[in-house]
Amino acid sequence: MEWFESWFDTPYYHLLYSNRDYTEAENFITKLTEDLQLPPSSKIIDLACGKGRHSVFLNKLGYDVLGLDLSRQSIEFDKQFETQTLLFNVHDMRNPIDADPMDAVFNLFTSFGYFDNESDDKKVFQSVYNVLKPGGYFVLDYLNEEFVRKSIVPETTITRGDIDFKILKKIEGRHIIKDIRFETDGKSFHFFEKVKLHTLEAIHSYAADCGFERVKIWGDYQLNEFDREVSPRCINLFKKKA
Repeated sequence: MEWFESWFDTPYYHLLYSNRDYTEAENFITKLTEDLQLPPSSKIIDLACGKGRHSVFLNKLGYDVLGLDLSRQSIEFDKQFETQTLLFNVHDMRNPIDADPMDAVFNLFTSFGYFDNESDDKKVFQSVYNVLKPGGYFVLDYLNEEFVRKSIVPETTITRGDIDFKILKKIEGRHIIKDIRFETDGKSFHFFEKVKLHTLEAIHSYAADCGFERVKIWGDYQLNEFDREVSPRCINLFKKKA
């Protein structure tokens, strides 16, 4: 079992990240859909949807949404929100997507870069390409490699309830590794996250090889222009060539 299969299915993962700014996320998604000028009832996949909050919000904006995630526990949780225009399924993003042609696929908040093998990264782009309509959009919201290298904080402690999460971060080769240790109920736990520091050029290469063209790059959730030196995010907008 790979690290993301075990860690993402634990309640501690969701506890650690329970302070995520969902207002910022919803504002970002609103700006994004407005910029793309996606008409109501457009079909969107939320790829790696987690607990489904962003899928639900997209659906409230009037879109027909399919949320996909590898975590069975997350998808079981998400099923409570299903409607005729909002569905959830367990899915490994490396595999072909069994769905009607889509207007857009969103992969948000660094839900990519988990795989050691480059061929797996390419499979993600190919599966997205194959499920999109000609002219459809792929939004890949990723970290900015240069910014991460300059701003890494080696050691932090984050307290959630009565649990102190001790986090060590380091860059090892082409990856940023987050080592997570904590104790609760008399037991010690150890998990880690390992995300590939994809360069702008590598991401573009994967996309171009599959037949995408890059339309735009934003540098933050306010959709400001990307600056390799200072932008915290690298939000890529790709379009499937007609």
